[in-house]
Amino acid sequence: MKRQHHMPFGAELSGEGVRFSVWAPTAQRVSLLLEGAEHPMPESDGGWRASVVPAARPGQRYAFRIDDRLIVPDPASRFQPEDAHGPSMIIDPRAYAWSDAGWTGRPWEEAVLYELHVGTATTAGTFAELQSKLPEIAELGVTAIELMPLADFPGSRNWGYDGVLPFAPDAAYGTPDELKRLIDSAHALRLMVFIDVVYNHFGPSGNHLPGYAAPFFTDRHLTPWGSAVNFDGAESRPVRDFFIHNALYWLEEFHADGLRLDAVHAVHDESGTHILAEIASSVRQAISGREVHLVLENDANESRWLARDRRGHPQFYTAQWNDDWHHAWHVLLTGEREGYYEDYSKDAVGHLGRAASAGFAYQGEPSPHRGGRSRGQPSAHLPPSAFVAFLQNHDQTGNRAFGERLCHMTGPERLALARAALLLSPQIPLLFMGEAWAASSPFQFFVDFGEDESLAMAVREGRRREFARFGAFADPQSSEPIPDPTAPATAARSVLDWGERRREPHGRTLAETSRLLHLRASRIVPLVSSAYLGASFERPWVGALDVTWRLAAGELNFFATGGAAARSLEIGLDCEILWKSAAVRESKGTVRLPEWTGLALESRAP
Repeated sequence: MKRQHHMPFGAELSGEGVRFSVWAPTAQRVSLLLEGAEHPMPESDGGWRASVVPAARPGQRYAFRIDDRLIVPDPASRFQPEDAHGPSMIIDPRAYAWSDAGWTGRPWEEAVLYELHVGTATTAGTFAELQSKLPEIAELGVTAIELMPLADFPGSRNWGYDGVLPFAPDAAYGTPDELKRLIDSAHALRLMVFIDVVYNHFGPSGNHLPGYAAPFFTDRHLTPWGSAVNFDGAESRPVRDFFIHNALYWLEEFHADGLRLDAVHAVHDESGTHILAEIASSVRQAISGREVHLVLENDANESRWLARDRRGHPQFYTAQWNDDWHHAWHVLLTGEREGYYEDYSKDAVGHLGRAASAGFAYQGEPSPHRGGRSRGQPSAHLPPSAFVAFLQNHDQTGNRAFGERLCHMTGPERLALARAALLLSPQIPLLFMGEAWAASSPFQFFVDFGEDESLAMAVREGRRREFARFGAFADPQSSEPIPDPTAPATAARSVLDWGERRREPHGRTLAETSRLLHLRASRIVPLVSSAYLGASFERPWVGALDVTWRLAAGELNFFATGGAAARSLEIGLDCEILWKSAAVRESKGTVRLPEWTGLALESRAP
């Protein structure tokens, strides 16, 4: 089977050769440089430039010359073998022969996401070596891998959020065909593949668009990275199409099962149809016959993007990362209260109960961390599957000064309780790479801007200024140990050691994670797959939380204690204990729960 997503820009193979097309509305002259030859690209309507070269072939390298002063890669390049500043390569998307013709995806309710960074998930940091790890990931009980952004970035190491060529998988990880082979192999193991995409900004190095397509950006909206992408101003139609095609490209040409859109609260659009709505509707209309899932990261907690139709199907987006779930658990587990944890410090148990039962903890209430501004929209009407819950991810781990994981900050008993709450919740769980065995390696922030020392210095100084707001780093000398994000050793420290999962205590943690995941597949998924009837939470005593989810197939209940003294709890005759902490004791319908323990209960519908 062959697959290709056809685009109106970039290098497209046809019976006449290869058509090269680029949008350059603020350039006076544009020509195509191809294997030492130069081809003029005359202007057509709306600033478009195009040229058809009959002799062009896959594997050849090309670039665009702008006004005799600038040579740039194709912004829709499918591959950059010489990095972001080098020439693009002509790729034949139909050269790869897919073997997953029968793959139609998996229902969202079955999803267990495993977020990973390709460059540090394995020693080699490539698509090929990651492919060799897929059987172990599938055996664990995970049903989907989520790849941090793949778009080509400058240098050899980056988290991926500094990408500048959104259609080109970074060459540091391998070729487009090697990425396709990874996805093909995942599907053979019944693993879904999600790709993280960034539509809110371009990285600080290697973005040449302002030099010939100035309307791609606008100063009418500002983002943490500067001028916003122009989704709603004059000449925004080509910009909108660029990102709509990018979403379809990953889903069609690479047969990905879903996308996670990064930080959409920084995607500004005041037009009649928001770009997020147009992306979602374009995907829903273009792809049928298989399961495709769209996930958001949205600090604004806008439940409108998660609306369901009368059949319970997503109208726009399938789910959103539930930061409130993470933040409340983090405060409970670590006691940290600075930064955005301030919003959860006064009542972490209450915020956790609301996040678990109603989706968002903040549904319009004032946020102390945001100066009292309201945050969020009502979300209790949404099913639990509209939310992705997690205890760790790349942000919450890597944005710490030293990239510590939770297992470095809290005891194993507390972490075991939180892990069970995560994996047995009706919300969709996400594990960060290595979390399944409590990996010892940190995940630190790292970048590589090559010889651009001024940019590297700005990143280093910005990192230290960011942490100077926290008490532990208020003294300039205390910030000195913060790892240099531009140093190769920082990325090297973040590489997973797969061998330690066979050593203790990592082996016990891995076995317990796998046991919980298989319990989830057999008992939780059937419940979540039935109609959602509502949820609630109670606090039976100080430090304890009792959450109940009601579904057509039955009720699910999770009970957790914090630091309170041991208490006893009666279990109804119609309840079955699915899981309990090792320290919980059961006798004649009563269980005794010491501090930092819990249990999961199920009662089937009659």
